[in-house]
Amino acid sequence: MSELNEMQEVILEYVIDEYVDEDDDDEVEADTPLISSGIVDSFSMVSLKVFLEKKYQIKLPDDEATPEAFDTVNSIIELVNKHKS
Repeated sequence: MSELNEMQEVILEYVIDEYVDEDDDDEVEADTPLISSGIVDSFSMVSLKVFLEKKYQIKLPDDEATPEAFDTVNSIIELVNKHKS
């Protein structure tokens, strides 16, 4: 499995486990809007940012941890990759 696919799987799994209700039938994919659809709110965004920083040993600047950057798993991956050494 490529690093991109692995990262996508890890982040998707976290989002589904933490923010999607078990009785929710919505499929969450890598390009599913998370913020604009209400799956992830501003409080959840903070915990997601902390998870990403710990998991990938990076520091995400607050000014880059925007709703736009966190709106899909794909956009989150772009942000994480930008800050990985």
